[in-house]
Amino acid sequence: MKLLALDTSGDLCSVALFVDGDIEQRREPAPRRHGELLLPMMESLLESTGIALRALDAIAFGRGPGSFTGVRIAVAVAQGAAFGVGCPTVPVSTLAAMALGEYRRSGRRRMLAALDARMGEVYWGAFEVAEDESVIAMGAELVVLPRCVPVPPGTGWCGVGSGWGAYRAVLEQRVGRGLTAVAADGVCEAVDIARIAAAEVRAGRVVAAELARPVYLRDRVTATPDPPPPGAGLPSAPGVHPVADHGV
Repeated sequence: MKLLALDTSGDLCSVALFVDGDIEQRREPAPRRHGELLLPMMESLLESTGIALRALDAIAFGRGPGSFTGVRIAVAVAQGAAFGVGCPTVPVSTLAAMALGEYRRSGRRRMLAALDARMGEVYWGAFEVAEDESVIAMGAELVVLPRCVPVPPGTGWCGVGSGWGAYRAVLEQRVGRGLTAVAADGVCEAVDIARIAAAEVRAGRVVAAELARPVYLRDRVTATPDPPPPGAGLPSAPGVHPVADHGV
């Protein structure tokens, strides 16, 4: 399988090429330069490996949540490239990719991924990495006030992402004893999008290029009552905004 993965959802711009289990990545911290860098990075990576765009089985992209503009860049480039060569796309959750990335770095398997969503909120998702390294979502991805995040049961959870840097004290208090570690510097990278996407391609879960869409999560900000108690699980709770219907 030959698969190209793109991510521009945050400050990092990254491109990865998956070829039969081997992965090569290009990455560069590039706030506000994603549109300038993404195509040259793609071309450089493909040229260095001798693989033509038309030889790809699929093109994956970080579908969000993340920077509104950044997510749109990755979707547009993936969609245009895939449409041009007639291959499908694979939308991958940036929160799930962050979770897999922290597993790759630390070996921890239970992740509470949080991105700073601005406006006093976080993009939030709970994930477990299985023995086969598949990433299992333990509930819906949400945009939520830090004091209202739904806390999954159990212990051994690791906080990952910029939301933990911005709201660490509030999130630590909210999660309580279930939290064992925090990696606030964890980011989404194309290498982890590629790993998740490869499994999606094997399972036949691909999307036609013209149907590729971003996922923003935020719809409209609403008033929020008191949060539910910790350990209440992951269904919708006070302070949680419904997922906007922008996804695929």
